[in-house]
Amino acid sequence: MKEKLCLCILLFTGILFSSCENEDFNYQSNFEKSYKEWLSFKSSSGNSYSYMVTQASVFGPASETTITVSNGKVTQRHFKYTSTVGMINVPAEVLEWTENAAAISSHTSGAAAWTLDEVYDKARNEWLIKRESAKVYLETNNNGLISSCGYQEDGCMDDCFRGIYIASIKAL
Repeated sequence: MKEKLCLCILLFTGILFSSCENEDFNYQSNFEKSYKEWLSFKSSSGNSYSYMVTQASVFGPASETTITVSNGKVTQRHFKYTSTVGMINVPAEVLEWTENAAAISSHTSGAAAWTLDEVYDKARNEWLIKRESAKVYLETNNNGLISSCGYQEDGCMDDCFRGIYIASIKAL
């Protein structure tokens, strides 16, 4: 009887400890909390919002892409690229354009024209999956919504982040 009791306690302890680290992907609990915030924001905004994706390089170039979504559909993408800002004796190069609903994704530069539903899907199924030899990131600094999500392979030195940086999210 004593052996059965010890075996049950040992089995229960093993189950308890193994369940503590049983996330399907990195940051699962934080992601789920942010996803609930997203669903609340989506409902309160009528699924109409804009968000700004920022991209920068250690070599100087930077860009901002603002995606506008109306009733769950991408209706505008505005892009602004600046190169060599702040470098001595090198003039800044600026490229800027706006796509309307009929021309979405007609330019090759800029962040992808995704809805936040698509961003959350990519976070769950691509960026936050468990990987060996990669650092995974998730930040939710936009009132609980994703502000940074992605991964970087170990040993990579420059511009290796695969994911998204969202500077701001606003209801329309």
